[in-house]
Amino acid sequence: GNSGGGGGYSVEVSYMEIYCERVRDLLNPNNKNYLKVREHPVYGPYVEDLSKLVVHSHQDVERLIDEGNKARTVACTNMNEVSSRSHAIFTLILTQKAENIEKESHISLVDLAGCEKPNVSDRKDRLKEGSNIN
Repeated sequence: GNSGGGGGYSVEVSYMEIYCERVRDLLNPNNKNYLKVREHPVYGPYVEDLSKLVVHSHQDVERLIDEGNKARTVACTNMNEVSSRSHAIFTLILTQKAENIEKESHISLVDLAGCEKPNVSDRKDRLKEGSNIN
């Protein structure tokens, strides 16, 4: 980050998938465990143990989005060849530091799961999955 003028800033990113009401860390695909959603008394809901990676350029951001997308849950449906079956939330965390003050802002980009209407030929688990997604 920038350190001129007695302050500085940092940019971190996180990327999570919500699939059938379970949360996975897309920036740490080796962690096969589902993450827990917790409630902070001041800051509200957050995901425990979700990776936050420091980025220095838009190329870093694009690379991490691509890596995370490869880890997402996808399945073939009759409507789409490859349909995203999960919600995904990519968050930029901007931290600005000046003197004894630290401000943090979060910008979240949300990709909602496709919600194709199931037909008779679809398997029952697609219907169950659809009800969990929406």
